[in-house]
Amino acid sequence: MIENGALHHTGYTVSDLDRSVAFYRDLMGLEVIAQQEKQGGYLAAIVGYPDAHVKMAHLRAPASGHVLELFEYVAPEGSAPDRIEPKDVGTAAPFGQIAGKGAATFAGPPVQRNFQGQVRLTF
Repeated sequence: MIENGALHHTGYTVSDLDRSVAFYRDLMGLEVIAQQEKQGGYLAAIVGYPDAHVKMAHLRAPASGHVLELFEYVAPEGSAPDRIEPKDVGTAAPFGQIAGKGAATFAGPPVQRNFQGQVRLTF
């Protein structure tokens, strides 16, 4: 249930946790609030893999307080549950600034404007 019109966190599965943390922290300005490694137990039940082993990080967006959860699967290697794969990271720095730092895009320049005139980027 969404309370007060806000989501607590959004989760992404990534192939390289360290690289992803650096991107969201250094280029997007999020604050790292936790990093840990988990294996089995309740994690296995949540993700649906009995041998689940993940490295994970939680980062907070300063303006909204929204939390971004990043998972890198150690086991089963390269696995991720079937989920929606959102690619819109919201209002962000100009495309050239981010692409100039080496961020790969799905299609470039991936710029969209919403009805409020905000620029949204997809990486």
